[in-house]
Amino acid sequence: MFEKFSRSWELVKASASVLRSDKELMLFPLISGVATLVVLATFLVPMFALRIFEGGNVGIGGAIFGFLFYFCQYSVIIFFNCALVGAAMIRLDGGDPTLADGFAAARARIPSILGYAAIAATVGVILQALKSRDNNFLVRLIGSGLGAAWTLATFLVVPVLVSRNVGPIDALKQSVSLLKRTWGENAIGNVGIGAAFGLITFVVILVGFGLAFAAAQVSVGLAVAVAAVFLIGVLLLGVYQAALSGIYSAALYRYAVSHETPAAFQGLQLEQAFAPKS
Repeated sequence: MFEKFSRSWELVKASASVLRSDKELMLFPLISGVATLVVLATFLVPMFALRIFEGGNVGIGGAIFGFLFYFCQYSVIIFFNCALVGAAMIRLDGGDPTLADGFAAARARIPSILGYAAIAATVGVILQALKSRDNNFLVRLIGSGLGAAWTLATFLVVPVLVSRNVGPIDALKQSVSLLKRTWGENAIGNVGIGAAFGLITFVVILVGFGLAFAAAQVSVGLAVAVAAVFLIGVLLLGVYQAALSGIYSAALYRYAVSHETPAAFQGLQLEQAFAPKS
């Protein structure tokens, strides 16, 4: 178990070195974040105006509204993830990708992206219904477990969509196949990135709250300024995490299908990470 943790940590560090060599890759999740906020605002206005979820009764109209929201959000997120992974793969091959290169890779897969967004939106609505507070604890627990399984099973969907001219269903099948056949035990790397950044973000928020509270004793304006600085820091952490996860998935996929170690990952014994299960 310790060896798996150690190897996963080395993979994360190598992914970070790739990101340091091409900081432009962080622009993809940054633009994606802005775009998703625009989509959120677009749906919030009619939601409050029409009182769709008022009283806690979702109904058919609420379910359709929720599906459309998930579909639009997932379409935006998956598109920018494909752009990030497309650019990351060029970097792993020794190239020097631009924003245009990443967006070109994503635009070439728009039909499959929209198809996968529809699938993800359907699953999202179902999982959200299972995790509703109106359900009993067991049903909510099942919903959470299925959500975690879905996240792991679809981790390599984006690299598959970018690299192969396949539809969303085939991309899902190939992602699951790669997870079971070559990389199941190394899901710890992806979970580790989320856990590490979650801890760092918590510490930053805690420190920011403390400093803002102290600054408020001097001036309200100073407290607002301190809080704004730490808020920007939290947002930048999220952008960095998203970019790092994209590079990590691209590298894992590249090695899983070609068994060739990208230059930035030489010496990390990826052969062990992807050895077939006995």
